[in-house]
Amino acid sequence: MKRRVFFGGLARVAAVLGLGGLAGRLAQSAQAAHTVWQIDPWKCTSCGKCATECVLELSAVKCVQFYDICGYCDFCTGYFEPQPNKLNTGAENQLCPTGAIVRKFIEDPYYEYSINEPLCVGCAKCVKGCTLFGNGSFHLQIRHDRCLNCNECSIAKACPVQAISRVPAGKPYLFKTLEGRK
Repeated sequence: MKRRVFFGGLARVAAVLGLGGLAGRLAQSAQAAHTVWQIDPWKCTSCGKCATECVLELSAVKCVQFYDICGYCDFCTGYFEPQPNKLNTGAENQLCPTGAIVRKFIEDPYYEYSINEPLCVGCAKCVKGCTLFGNGSFHLQIRHDRCLNCNECSIAKACPVQAISRVPAGKPYLFKTLEGRK
């Protein structure tokens, strides 16, 4: 009799724990359906892991240019190597290893820089240069048309400063602004 009561109680505890685990998983997947992964540009240190840690062959992380805070500089530190041979668009002078940044003359001394996203690998070299010596108008974002929205993002796990977290799907992008962090 005591044995039957003991095993009956044990079975009820196992069932409750199993249901609790199932409820936890359902809640987690419901949260994932209403949220997406994103990089906080104010926390990102441009470590380069976004290019290598994504489960996709070509990372879902891309550089974006926020024009509102761009200086349109002749010598853009996100575009040019720190000590270029000349201020021209020769590959030897460009910081981007894939040539994903396009430089277009506007008027003396201003240039516009844009990102050719299919060429961008998310290496963050341009972001690091722009942040260290410029105004930080280049920053990384997870592009949701490419992202698989994995339950556990491999880039987020590898991020040394926890700059990647889930954000509401209704506001999936975090941008730098002139006013500072919002």
